[in-house]
Amino acid sequence: MSKNIVVIVCSGVGKRMNSDMPKQFININNKPIVCYTIDKFENCSSIDEIIIVTNKEYINYFRDDIIGIYKYKKIVAVIEGGKERLNSVYNGINYIKDKDSIVAIHDGVRPFITEDEITNIIEKTKIYNACVLGVRAKDTIKICKDGFIEDTPNRDNVWLASTPQVFKYSIIKEAYDYAINSGIFVTDDASVVESFGVKVKMVEGSYSNIKITTKEDLKFFQ
Repeated sequence: MSKNIVVIVCSGVGKRMNSDMPKQFININNKPIVCYTIDKFENCSSIDEIIIVTNKEYINYFRDDIIGIYKYKKIVAVIEGGKERLNSVYNGINYIKDKDSIVAIHDGVRPFITEDEITNIIEKTKIYNACVLGVRAKDTIKICKDGFIEDTPNRDNVWLASTPQVFKYSIIKEAYDYAINSGIFVTDDASVVESFGVKVKMVEGSYSNIKITTKEDLKFFQ
């Protein structure tokens, strides 16, 4: 029986947060942000395994001070990240042994994801092979160059992508192999799959599923 596996990427260094500690490990109510994220997948019946990708220097901290304290049962590995997010996700994918699995990729600092959203996008992936959680753009979008507006796309066609982004294993593995070997640089997993010629289904999520990136986001979380 195939498994539903999530790769949680926790390799950020907190540059935009201006913090000495990576943002995923900042405590909110005496609990690291990443733990709030892990909780959602740990408690979700649709998820079988969790793979954590983090900075090399935080691997032992993760094992001792997070898994050791919070006793997560579904985490099967804590592995080293790469130079860029692309490389970190690739390391996580390469750890997976179940070739028939569904693979979800999620940011460690998106703690507001819901269990219903996780289950829904996994079920959609079984139908469409590749899915991304996102929301419709509320504002008018402007495409600019050198500070001047060049285009105004139809807002009805504009979505804001978030995570999890979920794929059948064979698709995400082949797409990442292609991207890494071709030197393609992208900022999200859907772009990797798109560059490989696969259509990706957008699945509507919630506006509350924000990524904790700035101090303002941190205040919102608090």
